[in-house]
Amino acid sequence: MKAIWLENQELSFRDDIPNPQPKTGEVLIRVRMAGICSTDLELVKGYYPFAGILGHEFVGDVVAAPGNPSWRGKRVVGEINIVCGRCETCLAGRSTHCENRSVLGIKSHHGAFAEYLTLPLDNLHSVPDSVSDEIAVFVEPIAAAFEILEQIEIKPTDKVLVVGAGRLGQLVAQALALTGCDLQVVARHDDQRKILIDRQIRVIAESDVIERGMDIAVDATGSPAGFSLARCALRPRGTLVVKSTYAGDLQVNFSSIVVDELTIIG
Repeated sequence: MKAIWLENQELSFRDDIPNPQPKTGEVLIRVRMAGICSTDLELVKGYYPFAGILGHEFVGDVVAAPGNPSWRGKRVVGEINIVCGRCETCLAGRSTHCENRSVLGIKSHHGAFAEYLTLPLDNLHSVPDSVSDEIAVFVEPIAAAFEILEQIEIKPTDKVLVVGAGRLGQLVAQALALTGCDLQVVARHDDQRKILIDRQIRVIAESDVIERGMDIAVDATGSPAGFSLARCALRPRGTLVVKSTYAGDLQVNFSSIVVDELTIIG
């Protein structure tokens, strides 16, 4: 099959990759569409030593489902963590951090930048006919955005700042706006601002950020400057949500974090 292959921080197009064969409990999926995540771009830069087929945001059709033919022909998206179900972490209900997990297109499992991929049946979510491929391909990143609302409580009275209005930052802002909080988003580019303004989300410049004025700040930039801006915006005992892929080391003044008694959420 055809695929985009990553090895030694170099991408190549290949047409000699054997079609993947589903294991017991897995299905074979023909990829309709795949999205490019910032994590994919960081993997190319050497963020993690992965060799193989990139891509974890996708929508596709189940073409083979050994042991469960009812799934054949269904249009699906999929959760990206392939877990063992047996380790202490899985048994404790934290399976997304399985000690033995592989991750679609990121760790020890070929991804979606190919004609076909495999995933466990338990990872699949059927896509309704009313949802287009162009929307369904965003299910994985929008799930990452909504995870913030599972990790922390955001009240309508909270002042919330999102730093970064790229692909993930846009989705995070739209998810958090549903809480009715006092939301502001730092956006640098006109096209980013337009999307947010069209959704009635308040946009500000970096220079407009009020130091120590926010209850919650989300860094969706993956950059030291974005982290610093989000941290400086927090009041004492505020919450900093780090929602991006960081490559390399990050210099952090932990003394100020301890003194201000901040909570950091990954």
